[in-house]
Amino acid sequence: MRYFIGNWKMFGVPKSINILRKINSFCSKDKNRKKYRVIITPPYTLIETYSKYFQNKRIAIGSQNCYQKDQFSSNTAAVSPFMIKNVGAKFTLVGHSDNRAEGDTDKMLKDKVSYALKNNLKVVFCIGENKLEKKRKKTFAVLKNQLKKVLDKKFNQNNIIVAYEPIWSIGTGKIPSSVELKKTIIHIKKQLKKIFRKKKTLPVLYGGSVDGNNVKMFKEIREIDGFLIGGASKSSKKFIDIIKNYYR
Repeated sequence: MRYFIGNWKMFGVPKSINILRKINSFCSKDKNRKKYRVIITPPYTLIETYSKYFQNKRIAIGSQNCYQKDQFSSNTAAVSPFMIKNVGAKFTLVGHSDNRAEGDTDKMLKDKVSYALKNNLKVVFCIGENKLEKKRKKTFAVLKNQLKKVLDKKFNQNNIIVAYEPIWSIGTGKIPSSVELKKTIIHIKKQLKKIFRKKKTLPVLYGGSVDGNNVKMFKEIREIDGFLIGGASKSSKKFIDIIKNYYR
């Protein structure tokens, strides 16, 4: 199973649902539709209406983040995994580099993953190195650390997907070479096997400047189980092109 996950970031109003309608319409007719899953993470403001609309359709709705406490609390503007689940979300991103840059620590991320799983949300856990870490050849050490400090062998690995997003690649148009990327994904899967002590590995996705043109290159790396797509997911045409070209 491949995943195509769209992260809308700070984008979208109620009528933006038309973008998803077009994607859904493509997916329902696509001959390859049984081979992949489409998940879109709009802002909190749209989760409930979109979840209701796409309830029995081809698109699953998730959130872009969640708070590191469960149920209800006195934290202004915080949204817990319990609340997200109750408005129909099935997935949540955790650990996106935007949120790490805003102060998310490993301890906070571990709590987020833990409470999201407790509320039956599937977690898309994001990891990635920055430009300096890459330059200093620290990529493998950074990724190992990010995984080890947050993921725990007692977590339900069936509900966790890992997304590798090199920070230096997000929105820049720069992407790792296929040799580099293949090695990195293999490294991540090896670390995951160590953490969960199981032969079966978790799906590992790639994110960072994915578009309809470069997706052909990624297709050749069999170790990649799908994509976390930023900018291109805000356009139905661009998002559909990624799926079409992947299976071409």
